[in-house]
Amino acid sequence: MTSKFIILGCGSSMGVPRVDGYWGECNANEKKNYRTRCSALISTKNKNILIDTSPDLRFQMLKNKIKTIDIVLYSHLHADQTHGINDLRAFYIKNKKKIPVYADKLTYTYLRNNFSYCFENERDYPAILNLMLLKKKMIVDGLLFNTITVKHGNIESQSFIINKKCAYASDVDLIYKNDLQFFFKLDYLVIDCLRFKYHSSHFNLENVLELVKEIKPKKTILTNLHSDIDYNKILKFLPKNVIPAFDGMTFKI
Repeated sequence: MTSKFIILGCGSSMGVPRVDGYWGECNANEKKNYRTRCSALISTKNKNILIDTSPDLRFQMLKNKIKTIDIVLYSHLHADQTHGINDLRAFYIKNKKKIPVYADKLTYTYLRNNFSYCFENERDYPAILNLMLLKKKMIVDGLLFNTITVKHGNIESQSFIINKKCAYASDVDLIYKNDLQFFFKLDYLVIDCLRFKYHSSHFNLENVLELVKEIKPKKTILTNLHSDIDYNKILKFLPKNVIPAFDGMTFKI
């Protein structure tokens, strides 16, 4: 069974351009430089599986004509991955049932504390989500999701490997040695590449290219791109099997 992977957003925490119109080093005339905050969607025959609720979720859903969300997986608790959670209300209203949401322990607590109205009935507003702890292995509509914990600055984030063919790791500065085995010889690696220069909680271009040489995916797609990475400029530095993401990029897995 073939499923579709959609990169809904590939921008860093403030997007490109920033809310004040700042484009950084990005050419404003290149459409692929317009980046909303990171999230992704895997569409199977029967299910739409969302990874993270970007603050730009409403726009992303409308742009990609996504009519329903069946399950949500969270990578970590940062605002650029969680603060679009309220937009899931529309899908609850449409389907009249709670959406299952999975998160690690830290993210679980953060969501419960900060968005309690999504999980508990309050006056005239019913709970819309069913929050559960993320599992190491999950099967959704025939797809196997392996959850691999990675380092992301002073916290840990979750990456997802789908059917042992496609890895999504949007926020990471280190894959632990014991877990590298899961990333070898993938068809697709969608990976954090925040900047050209070093960053304390994200891979930069040099880090990613070193990783690619070691684990040898067939295709690498760079996401979480900051405003100092211009789409066409970074292409000049990349081998043929490595490409920058753009919002709305799709491929089959």
